[in-house]
Amino acid sequence: MSLVYVFLADGFEEIEALAVVDVLRRAKIETKTVSISDKHEVSGSHKIEVKADLLFEEADFEKADLLFLPGGIPGTPNLAAHKGLTEQILRFNEQGKNLAAICAAPSIYGELGLLKEKQATCYPGYEESLKGAVPTEKKVVTAGNITTAKGMGVSIELGLELVRVLDSKEKADDIADKIQYL
Repeated sequence: MSLVYVFLADGFEEIEALAVVDVLRRAKIETKTVSISDKHEVSGSHKIEVKADLLFEEADFEKADLLFLPGGIPGTPNLAAHKGLTEQILRFNEQGKNLAAICAAPSIYGELGLLKEKQATCYPGYEESLKGAVPTEKKVVTAGNITTAKGMGVSIELGLELVRVLDSKEKADDIADKIQYL
């Protein structure tokens, strides 16, 4: 079974994180929220407080199959500033393991140089941060080991794409049917 870590920083976009968590858990993909601060409680960009499953130091990165970064401001800059997280992102990429990000968060992969010659998408206005990428207008795109998405409005679509990447198209289609995603 796959394991996904969803990283939460103060100022994260709540729907982007939680809709993806919901879809992955419906698909029976083990999904853990991870706080990058020293406390489990994380406040989203709309002041919704969420209790993370783990603190960053408790995460076992050897067991993880995908790292997911939700967007939000100041959530995205807070994630980018966490040295331990950026080190893990680089390590995952070197190993060809899966990475995903939505909204402003794909900019983190761009700034780390991971999107060179790959199709990528992000929230409009962050394209310059996708350094070396081939920007696309697609709502969600998977290029190699990296999946990127535009923003909150495509959170469910991103979750379904991650089910496809980690499990199968059939499983993603089944979940889409069950949640009435038309």
